[in-house]
Amino acid sequence: MLRRLSGSHKPHQSHTYLDAAPARRHGPEIDNDTGYLFVPQLSQQQATDLYSGEEANPSPFSTRGFAGDTRQTTPSNSTNRQENAMSFESQIFSPIINNSMEGHKLRRSRPRNLWSCSLLTISLTVLSAISLYGIIHSYMTRQIDPQGCKTPRMMPTYIQLIGFDTEHTRFASKYRLYLYRERTVDEYSEQDIGLRGVPVLFLPGNAGSYRQGRSLASEASLYFQDAISHDQEKLDAGTRSLDFFMADFNEDMAAFHGQTLLDQAEYVNEALAYILSLYHDPRRSGRDPNLPDPSSVILIGHSMGGIVARTVLTMSNYQANSVNTIITMSTPHARPPVSFDRDVVRTYKQINDYWREAYSQRWANNNPLWHVTLISIAGGGGDSIVPSDYTSLSSLVPETHGFTVFTSTIPNVWTGMDHLSIAWCDSFRKVIIRSLFDMVDVRRSSQTKQRAERMSVFKKWYLTGMEAISERSLPQKDPSTLLTLEDNTNSILPQGQRLVLRGFGNRQLPEAHLLPIPPQGASGKKFTLLTDQLLDSPGGNGKLEVLFCSVFPLRAGHSAALLSSNMDLSGGSAGSTRLACKSAMEDAINLPASTRSSKFAFDDALPFSYLQYNLEDLMEHQFVAVIDKAAKRSSGWLVAEFSDSSDALIQTKVGLGRLLATGLDIRLPAERPMLTEVKIPALHSSLLAYKLRVGKQPCGEHAELFTPLLRQYISEPHESKYFVNVKEADINLHGVAPYMPPHLRDRSAMRGISFQLWSDPSCNASTELSLRVDIIGSMGKLAMRYRTVFAALPLLVTALVLRKQFQIHDTTGLSFYLGAFDQFLTSLGIFIPFSEALDLCLRISLPLLFIILTFVSASLATSNSGMDNSEKASTDWRSNSTESAINFTRNDLLLGSQDSFFWFLVPLFGLISIGLCVVVNYVVMALIYGLATIRSVLVSRRGYIKHDDPRPAAIYPSLSSRQRIINSAVLLCFVATVIPYQFAYLVACLVQLATCVQTLQYARESKSNSQYNFYNYVHSIFIPQRGYTGYVPVLQLGHTAVHWWTPSPSHHNVLSIMPFILLVETLTNGNMIPRRTSRLRHVTSALFIILAVYAALYGVTYAYLLHHIANIVTAWLVGVHFASSGFLFRSLNQAFEGSSFGEDGPPGTNGNIKKLP
Repeated sequence: MLRRLSGSHKPHQSHTYLDAAPARRHGPEIDNDTGYLFVPQLSQQQATDLYSGEEANPSPFSTRGFAGDTRQTTPSNSTNRQENAMSFESQIFSPIINNSMEGHKLRRSRPRNLWSCSLLTISLTVLSAISLYGIIHSYMTRQIDPQGCKTPRMMPTYIQLIGFDTEHTRFASKYRLYLYRERTVDEYSEQDIGLRGVPVLFLPGNAGSYRQGRSLASEASLYFQDAISHDQEKLDAGTRSLDFFMADFNEDMAAFHGQTLLDQAEYVNEALAYILSLYHDPRRSGRDPNLPDPSSVILIGHSMGGIVARTVLTMSNYQANSVNTIITMSTPHARPPVSFDRDVVRTYKQINDYWREAYSQRWANNNPLWHVTLISIAGGGGDSIVPSDYTSLSSLVPETHGFTVFTSTIPNVWTGMDHLSIAWCDSFRKVIIRSLFDMVDVRRSSQTKQRAERMSVFKKWYLTGMEAISERSLPQKDPSTLLTLEDNTNSILPQGQRLVLRGFGNRQLPEAHLLPIPPQGASGKKFTLLTDQLLDSPGGNGKLEVLFCSVFPLRAGHSAALLSSNMDLSGGSAGSTRLACKSAMEDAINLPASTRSSKFAFDDALPFSYLQYNLEDLMEHQFVAVIDKAAKRSSGWLVAEFSDSSDALIQTKVGLGRLLATGLDIRLPAERPMLTEVKIPALHSSLLAYKLRVGKQPCGEHAELFTPLLRQYISEPHESKYFVNVKEADINLHGVAPYMPPHLRDRSAMRGISFQLWSDPSCNASTELSLRVDIIGSMGKLAMRYRTVFAALPLLVTALVLRKQFQIHDTTGLSFYLGAFDQFLTSLGIFIPFSEALDLCLRISLPLLFIILTFVSASLATSNSGMDNSEKASTDWRSNSTESAINFTRNDLLLGSQDSFFWFLVPLFGLISIGLCVVVNYVVMALIYGLATIRSVLVSRRGYIKHDDPRPAAIYPSLSSRQRIINSAVLLCFVATVIPYQFAYLVACLVQLATCVQTLQYARESKSNSQYNFYNYVHSIFIPQRGYTGYVPVLQLGHTAVHWWTPSPSHHNVLSIMPFILLVETLTNGNMIPRRTSRLRHVTSALFIILAVYAALYGVTYAYLLHHIANIVTAWLVGVHFASSGFLFRSLNQAFEGSSFGEDGPPGTNGNIKKLP
């Protein structure tokens, strides 16, 4: 007798009940209380005849009977029993399936057109394409910072240090160490490689070459020969040449493999010990024996090489104090560039935690990094490999030990750079090498100056000099020049008057112009001076010298002994005034020249000289003396003045909403200082871009001394951009960025963008500033900051679509039980196409989830903002230590936004993700259709035909079960020992593609619903498998191609690949996944929901866990395939349902292909 699957309700005795969804109108009769279909009662003999294939009484649904198959059958043969069961299915239950659909109204009277697409899906896909095109087009064409790098020339020679072999490191067969020598400059031979200077080690980045360090090494050799070697004062101060060593990491892809990072750091520590040992060997070192042997090496890292440099100090084989200076270029310090590898994320956390904990120590003796200085240099918006936001050290290092600066900030560089050019840019390499020569001191065993002195050198060379942390040398200097003037001189300007000079050498004699310094009681005063001439040193032969003077109290006879320079402008007059003066030359700030012919800040032009002092810095002086020393008339100009901060500073309170609506317009009055500064605290996000327009300034009868010069800057990180001859400027910044950890210091004074405008005050004309949000240009800023989102959110969409497909599959169709044989005959479910399930999700589940995520994103941003205020109120950042109570992971969730203004990004990225899923689905379908068509043509030419068979067919029918098990076992053994599991994914993807192709071919030939169901199933499984795992073999190809036999345990985890291999192998057998009609079906739904939610919340920050969750989902599907008829699922059914009956699905059946006679 046919019995119910589950439940306590007993069916009517005159009917047999079949588990099914609610029937459509004109379909079979429905028992509304039980939800089962029923057909007339069958006797046990009729059921036996049906299952054995023997024709008995005619079927109530067919005139031919239940087993109308014309093929010969043998009742004892189990295969024939299955075939007759399928015949029973096709004759009895196909009419029921065609007429009994569930609430989604999915009528299956004939195979659905897989290419069909609803109007809603098409509309959303079009909107998605428009949005994505806008982002990409904006990124490629809008708000692009100009680049002005010149390619240097060099004559490199690389000496491989073959002595650094397996006796020193276990990585000698994989990595190598080189010494750079410039031909025609450096002296070296086979016996003497010429080690006479300070050791420097260059570390390349991800897939980088050691040869990238040749630009810096060549400049070091040339500059020492041309300048340092002839400067006895520098030589006496301990300056020597730089010996550049280079690590060859064989272009390993360290950004995608954490173990590689650790291996390289271990190798570098061993290389440091070997390099230092070379200087102890008199046969290799030509150093002065009176100098101490080096005990430390300067590290310079490009890209991930900078992370390797920081990792060196955390390794167990690190030799204490062997590194005290690290300079990194385009290095992502704050967070890993991608998070697909667990070891990379874990290694980053360990490194950053170590550095934060070290600097959180109250006492220097407890801080192992107290002597270390770390400088991070970023290329800016031109870097398309690593977002320059990630180069920030603000969450890692206090400002006493390091800082982050952009190349557009560095004086005499003033240009952005891409990820590669930062390693060879000519103007940039000159600054790096000069700063290194300024901070080395071979008289110390560390080979460098003390930490505070090194930081002063780096601030001098890398910062503009206008930052709050910039140091002025004037207050620490002693007077060096005695200036003598006539008593009745008229060169002293009235208090508050501006000094303007047009031309020099008018008197053809030295001439002094004195500006009285306001009294100390005057608050908010600032002195500024701008000129197109270089400031001369005392006793020099230049045109212009600027001195800060006070009245000299001693007699003339003592002047020569106390002051090194004497400047007498009294003309021999008996009555004279003597002033003791300090030179301001060392505090001069270079600004890019801004003239009518200027185009870019990095143009080849003599820079402007600028001085800026607060009144507090001049408290011991009474006059500013501008000395015109030109012996003949020459062109040039100078503007100097004391200004009030109330006139020079404009503090705006405009909000972002108002700025979007109306913009910001500021009118600068005609009577204004030379320098005007505008602060806009509300503009601090790196996701927005702006357009700034500067109105034309008429200058009357006098030609303007210089055209407007604009500086855009933020204080943390130190990013400045200059716009010369400015009329319109593209404004973008690297301020508050997504997913960035919070700062160590108080950010209240650092938030917001500021503009400094230098304009000719002698024109006495007003001008206007107009600032507008560049909406189109802002779209491009999403590309770099959120590129990983476009890999995570599509997985969310795919997970929900798969959930919908399994949900419908488990709740539609028929399941029945034959008591005569005490087993299930079949389980018929409908597995709808991916596109149809996506269309259903677009109506409720996806919009609902994205609405929830939008509110979550806004609430997280609001709470993070409140956390900033609470931490700021409870933290004193004037000390050198950090605060360990800060939650550095609070911006890891969702879109990592720290501003609720960007709530709209969640639905925007959701829309784009939906469009990407639609496109990927149809691209994959087109690929499968094309391959299936080609295969059909090839098979037909070879004379193969396929019988009409509605069952899923095996892809490799010639392989036995034993052979399949052996193949899978062999592949897993290779994964465990030789090949990384990522390549096993690639194999699984290819096999799955073959399964899709052959399944589609059978479905198109047979026109069978069951074949189309199976194709929809394997197609939907292939989409996330290809989308998520497709990137892994590509990224690991470079890593594994070079010395692939080197052990890497994290890449040989069998459990990371086993479920995928088993599932793919199961699908090649043609096994359709059985339906789960019990409560166990909710497990499938729950797993897909977990995957979707995790992809939304942590898919960007911890993307590697997506693989583990997908692995669990896959393992569950394998379990459903393999254990559906076993003891496990019967036990689970009893636990969930309380029934003694299990459930089963149809056994896997193979297709029937025969050769034409």
